[in-house]
Amino acid sequence: MKHLLFVFLIVFLHDSSLGAQTQPWQGKFEPIDNMIKQPNSYRTASGAPGKDYWQQQADYKIKVVLNESKNTISGEEVITYYNNSPDDLSYLWIQLEQNVNKKGNEDFGGIKNNVRDGITTRKMQFLTRAIDFPAGYSIKYVKDGKGHDIKTIVNNTMMKVKLNTPLKSGTSTNLSIAWSYPITDRSMYSLSREGYEYFPEDDNTVYLIAHWFPRMAVYNDTEGWQNQQFQRLGEFALEFGNYEVEITVPEDHIVAATGALQNGDDVLSKEQRKRLSKAEKSFAKPVMIITKEEAEANEKEKSSKKKTWKFHAKHVRDFAFAASRKFMWDAQAVKLPTNTVMAMSLYPKEGLPVWQEESTKAVMHALEVYSEATFDYPYPVAISVNTSNIGMEFPMISFNGGRPKNGKISNAAKQGMVGTIIHEVGHNWFPMIVSSDERKWMWMDEGLNTFLHQRTVAERYPDYNNVTPKTIVPFMSGDKNILRPIMTTSDNELMSQFGANFYLKPTVGLQMLRNSIIGKELFDEAFREYANRWKYKHPNPGDLFRTLEDATATNLDWFYRGWFFTTDHVDMELSEVKWFKVYEEHSNIEDQQVNAKVKIEASGKNVETETRDFSDGPETITMKSTPDSGYGQFLSRLDEPELRKQLSDKNIYEITVKNKGGLVMPVTVEWEFEDGSKEIDRIPAEAWRRNEYEIQKTFVKDKKVKTVNLDPNLEYADTDMNNNSFPKEDAPSKFNSFKEKNN
Repeated sequence: MKHLLFVFLIVFLHDSSLGAQTQPWQGKFEPIDNMIKQPNSYRTASGAPGKDYWQQQADYKIKVVLNESKNTISGEEVITYYNNSPDDLSYLWIQLEQNVNKKGNEDFGGIKNNVRDGITTRKMQFLTRAIDFPAGYSIKYVKDGKGHDIKTIVNNTMMKVKLNTPLKSGTSTNLSIAWSYPITDRSMYSLSREGYEYFPEDDNTVYLIAHWFPRMAVYNDTEGWQNQQFQRLGEFALEFGNYEVEITVPEDHIVAATGALQNGDDVLSKEQRKRLSKAEKSFAKPVMIITKEEAEANEKEKSSKKKTWKFHAKHVRDFAFAASRKFMWDAQAVKLPTNTVMAMSLYPKEGLPVWQEESTKAVMHALEVYSEATFDYPYPVAISVNTSNIGMEFPMISFNGGRPKNGKISNAAKQGMVGTIIHEVGHNWFPMIVSSDERKWMWMDEGLNTFLHQRTVAERYPDYNNVTPKTIVPFMSGDKNILRPIMTTSDNELMSQFGANFYLKPTVGLQMLRNSIIGKELFDEAFREYANRWKYKHPNPGDLFRTLEDATATNLDWFYRGWFFTTDHVDMELSEVKWFKVYEEHSNIEDQQVNAKVKIEASGKNVETETRDFSDGPETITMKSTPDSGYGQFLSRLDEPELRKQLSDKNIYEITVKNKGGLVMPVTVEWEFEDGSKEIDRIPAEAWRRNEYEIQKTFVKDKKVKTVNLDPNLEYADTDMNNNSFPKEDAPSKFNSFKEKNN
């Protein structure tokens, strides 16, 4: 065995093809084990939760009052915190995200605009806060379950609660907190995810109440406390729990919230309850619960009386609500395989007519497609609330921008509105149920969600624009000095790039895996496996990467390494195509062999200047008989005359593809024959394993080839299609035809 191996190595090392790689090896096909968290008893090597996996739980009982005249929120809450970890905890961390808007608080920077000539006054307000506004929490008290005060220390958007008695593993504790804060005007600060929107025409307000109560930070097996400061861009890292919430608002306000309404008899009129019951059986179209005329009547009342709405939500990681007397309200039932969900929309008259026509329908489409792709939507309601300049998600409820002007909306704006609703409703799966850490890895929720959002649009709105691999080409072609990998922490990405890097690039990567690398059936099973494995749990990037490999039997480390961990781009160059014909003649064969060999070598020396098309015809080659020594110790012999016969008069094409962009990817080869027919061959990415910069591949064709094209369907975000065709002088025109075909 050793002798045979030695002989093999001697022959292999003298293979002339190895000399093509003159650039340094970069290990593009090496495992990424050292780049992600190592598996353990909490998280397995297959990507599933381990036998010792644990996570904390936080249940909330909250009573809150919205004061419309002062634009304030004040509340009291009792948190029951369950320590399911193996650790004893002497202190807890609680999120106070409203403090991010507090004047004098730490300025995290990086998301505003520079001073420049012609700057708008609104952007100048973002920079200078010349018109000041109150913001941030006032904490009245924090007490333990026995009513004793607990010492706390506030550090910007985080509050450390120093327990009077350590919380032992496997036990729980109660915290009582009273607090208040001024609700901020969303137009007064940038990246506003919540607050109020004022309507001067009728002197009314729409309240979007989120990030509104002190919430437990995550404590987990990978980093302990996730107490990273809220810096506006990185959003949530929260524990699951059950909520009982009482919301007191002006009597004429309508409230939409996370959870199921518990006291509809108290807060809805008899007619509204009747309509809601009708909507629960209406699967074909929405039913108006509050009409335009009723909403306009509410706008004029401005009641000074109060009314309390009660909601209950099970197994959610957050709670949000919207309140206004301006709301119209429609709803319809959506039947899923395992349950029925109420899809609802609330919107002011300013949203007409498009919101009444499209919003609840978009909610329904999202519920159906996402459920099919992952698991059935488990909650009783999915609500879309209209507002301005935002798309923001919370469990069971989302705040979505998009409004007509004077009752009219462009097709592009309508597409944007529908896409926003689908996207934000889709966030119920990622990260509201498959609860990744948005504060650390924004792409894990935004990228996966955008992937399914785009799938929903493609299936239910085929005439709408959709994200495809070509969408990401301009970004991938950008300046490598400022580009950052997908695996960049949420708040550290450039504002000019986070949309492309955290939303679009992961989406395109998943599209490549589904459509071109793994295949739809196998990928869909694996994606569904990931979603179900980590439903109501906290996955990390490694859990996703491992699950997709585990459930497909596909080595994807090369893809993860290049697409997620680097800023390399795809640029495949079809640098050379050689055309051969086998010459079958028995006489004087040795001379033919010598002449053919010399001719082939000569043609290969000046490829860049001479071999640019097929005008010189094929190179004629001969095959000599294999000597006995060529078979080694094998006693059987190949039917060499039959082999010559099979190849006689066939066209043999040898292509050379160079990796100019650094990112390895499968190679799709389109052959266009002289008779106008076409054929596709696919070379897997593994072809680059031994040479990361150049590969050669030989094909046998019955017909004569007219042109050869790489990536004809624009599957791999190739940044330069001008070097993808042969003959070379035909490349620009072929590229233009690609663009026309795929636009």
